[in-house]
Parts: sequence; C-alpha cells; structure tokens
Amino acid sequence: MSRFGLAALALLLPLSAAAADFKAPVAEIMAAATANWQDTATESDTPPPYTDYFSEDFLKRLYSKDFVAKYREAAKYPAYEDGGSPFDYDPIIGGQDGCALKEVVTSEGQPSNGAEDVTVTFDNSHCFGERASDWQPEKLVFKVVEEDGRAVIDDIERTSFEEGASLKKELQQIAEEGPNGGAGSAAENPD
Repeated sequence: MSRFGLAALALLLPLSAAAADFKAPVAEIMAAATANWQDTATESDTPPPYTDYFSEDFLKRLYSKDFVAKYREAAKYPAYEDGGSPFDYDPIIGGQDGCALKEVVTSEGQPSNGAEDVTVTFDNSHCFGERASDWQPEKLVFKVVEEDGRAVIDDIERTSFEEGASLKKELQQIAEEGPNGGAGSAAENPD
C-alpha cells in the first residue's frame, strides 16, 4: 500500500470510530421495557423495580433537547393526582396491560444528515390467547439524531396507534391541553 493510501486510511479510522451509535439509546429503552414487563415465576413474586423511561438520567443521556423540553412541559400535567408521568399507560409497549416482551428485533435504517430511523418490533400480546389472523407485532420507529456528538432519541412513532402516534406530538398535546386535557392516552388504531 502506498504512503498516500496509509495516510488516508489513518485519517478515516478515527472518523468511523467516532460515528454516533444510533442503536445505543434505543437499546437502553428497550432493555428497560423488557425488564419492566418480564414475567415473575408466581403471582406472589415481587416484580423487579420499574425503570422509568423518562428518569432524569435517561432524559439527560438518551433524548434530544427538543424532546426533553416537550416532556418537561407535559410532565407539569401528570396523568394521576399523585404526580409522576404525563401518561396513563406505558408509551413504549403501547398499553396498560401486556405480556413479557418476546421476539424483540431491532433494525437500523441508513444514517442521513446526522439522523437515522431505528425500528423495533416485538410481541407483547402472546399471553392473551388467540389473535386475529392479521395480527402483527408491535412496531416502534425511533427517530434518532446526532446532537452534541452523540446519538439521542428525538421522537418515537408507534405505528399501531392512530396517525403513527408521534410521542413528541402527544407530549405537545398534553402540554397544550394542560389541566383541562385528558391524561396522555393515545388511541390505538382498531385496524
């Protein structure tokens, strides 16, 4: 290899090593969801501690500044009187009831202009018995962007919800409706 080729290779290696890992924040959220919804051996077993998808640590590390701002505005209007989340359901699994997550599959799109879609599918209804013949796994599309040199989640689209149910739009709606609005509860698409 020529000296020019070696020099070019030496310059490119640090760039590829420094590229943002777009799957990393998604993997953390899905690990939390998987832990939150794991089966216990018996009814009397204590479930594992709940991991908040919007804990202060996660908000600082895993979400974009715009998403965090929208979450903080919506969090001024908690779903329940005792405070906490603006959602009255689990916004990752898409409901209040579910099964342990099975068949969790993550796939990346092509990075473009510092952004990438990371798609996750999973089965969280296997324990409910028979399903419709056209049943499809739950599908989330994480809109991941590069911000301050790291990959962060800017939005989550839940395709089984009406109009793709952008989580960011839902947060914005909760904040706009304020104390007069309902709790954050996106409607699932009946189809």
